[in-house]
Amino acid sequence: MPSKKDLHEVVIDALRLLGQGHLPELRLGSPKRRLVAASGNAMAAGKIIFADEDAVFADEGQYRRAIERIPGVDGAAVISASGQKDASSIVGFLKDKVETYLLTCNGDSAAAQLLPQDHVVVTPRNPEPITYNTSTYLGMILAKTGEAVEPIAEHIEREVAPRIPSDLSKYSAFYLIIEPEFDLVREMLVTKFDELFGPMLTGRCYTWRQTLHAKNVVPSERELFISFGYDNELFGHEDARLNIPLPPNAGYAAMVAVGYYVIGRIQSQFSPWFKWNADRYELWQKKHLP
Repeated sequence: MPSKKDLHEVVIDALRLLGQGHLPELRLGSPKRRLVAASGNAMAAGKIIFADEDAVFADEGQYRRAIERIPGVDGAAVISASGQKDASSIVGFLKDKVETYLLTCNGDSAAAQLLPQDHVVVTPRNPEPITYNTSTYLGMILAKTGEAVEPIAEHIEREVAPRIPSDLSKYSAFYLIIEPEFDLVREMLVTKFDELFGPMLTGRCYTWRQTLHAKNVVPSERELFISFGYDNELFGHEDARLNIPLPPNAGYAAMVAVGYYVIGRIQSQFSPWFKWNADRYELWQKKHLP
């Protein structure tokens, strides 16, 4: 089995890279109504990046219908860390319909080569195991929010890392609670949990206000409630609560980094299911995706 880092180690590596300050300005045009096309956590990152716009969001199976049926779309942004897979066909289709930009980490990709250079925005990335996409989308989000990286890294080291219990093996389910202002991050955390643990561990994520609405009707002593920036005194058994602080004035990037770090620490305490299967999956994906 090839050596692979756990997610929390990759988070620290990503913060070191992104703290060097080489993030580009997100010059992606100024359409009145933008179509944002992406897949997986690229879509979740896109929802954060374009949260202040009247944007339309569509994945690889919806973008054609979206641009044909939704009125007023006069521009597009495709988000793809690799610029490969579905990205090139999406860009190829959209660029003939509306002015199209690509946000990627690979300026030499097939998708990037379909567009003028000034319509491709490239953010930095580290080499990472398949699907981790931590430096990639975290970098894109930081380019939007402008959050300072060093305080996030210091907060994780000083305030988050020491709070993680040394033995989480008694839990088979994890319930992540976030503040309502970070609702757009829920999808990224759940997706990461799915990628790392599949059916082996259950991971859920809701805001604390959503959690008030019948999310814990069925209790379990094996479910740990982990709250981020919220002092949980309501949900889960009192001995199965872990409160994780966020940095002062935390933004989306801080929430993603802290959330991923905690998920990585969970990963490190269980069997390496992801590491056992990542290479096999990568071969399968290359066979079945463009």
